[in-house]
Amino acid sequence: MATVVGLAFLFLFMFPISSHVRALSSNYYDHTCPHLESTVASAVKKAISNDKTVPAALLRMHFHDCFIRIRRTRSLFQHNLHYAFVLIIRAAMLRCCFGDALVYISLHAFYVIDEAKKALEASCPGIVSCADVLALAARDAVALSGGPTWDVPKGRKDGRISLATETRQLPAPTFNISQLQQNFAQRGLSIEDLVALSGGHTLGFSHCSSFLNRIHNFNATLDVDPTMQPSFAARLRSVCPAHNQIKSAGSPLDSTNLVFDNAYYKLLLQGKSIFSSDQALLTTPKTKALVSKFTSSQKAFEKAFVDSMIKMSSLTGGQEIRLDCRVVR
Repeated sequence: MATVVGLAFLFLFMFPISSHVRALSSNYYDHTCPHLESTVASAVKKAISNDKTVPAALLRMHFHDCFIRIRRTRSLFQHNLHYAFVLIIRAAMLRCCFGDALVYISLHAFYVIDEAKKALEASCPGIVSCADVLALAARDAVALSGGPTWDVPKGRKDGRISLATETRQLPAPTFNISQLQQNFAQRGLSIEDLVALSGGHTLGFSHCSSFLNRIHNFNATLDVDPTMQPSFAARLRSVCPAHNQIKSAGSPLDSTNLVFDNAYYKLLLQGKSIFSSDQALLTTPKTKALVSKFTSSQKAFEKAFVDSMIKMSSLTGGQEIRLDCRVVR
């Protein structure tokens, strides 16, 4: 038995494999729900006109959706012996993990998904998955914030399980580079994907609890993370005292937090990053080189971000089309 398992893992690295459970297509709904994209875009535009924080929330929701559950199926072939090993790695099943997990994730813009899904159920009932609605909404949120747009591969299905405990699979803001690399690699994502997707922090806001570790009691000898620019750290300390009692207190993730640009990377090189996980990108030559590349060229960042978003959102494993994105049967 041990020999068989060993051979299976050997073949895993010897032969090309695919992480896609089913093929996705940018024109998946062209005939069954032709107004899908305009319907989602309309809901996103309406929400943003009333609340400029919606893009960051939608982008974060999509990222969390993709990270919480993964099901990876791999076929391993050894043609000379005319047989195949099938290795199924179940870290969990990716797609639409809402339900109980809502209490752990800031999803104040979930109503946007509700509105889009309601309109779609009226025009093409039971056709479009919540996962695809969210993927499109995240794309539109980026584009409407001044960022790139792209063709979203569609055809995902929704998952059947949602557990609050599974939010522990999300990369934490306190992660070091080794933890980040492992977390992304478990989902088939590369170091390039890690650095590019971290650029999503160009949009949004963080509450104090996510970065207090850097500005108070950093270690046994230092109160503040020495990699932080001193005046920047002082400003954060004034907003977030050690025993902060104001739940809404925090900081924008970059200086242009309502605009999708490469300011995040520029600030990172200046010692003005918010999370430990941001600063971690400067701790290896390869990740630091990518940060420098994206600092120098917004075009390079946008291309890498789009490629990584498509790759991340194309991991599939759900089994149904939910009629209500808040209900898990």
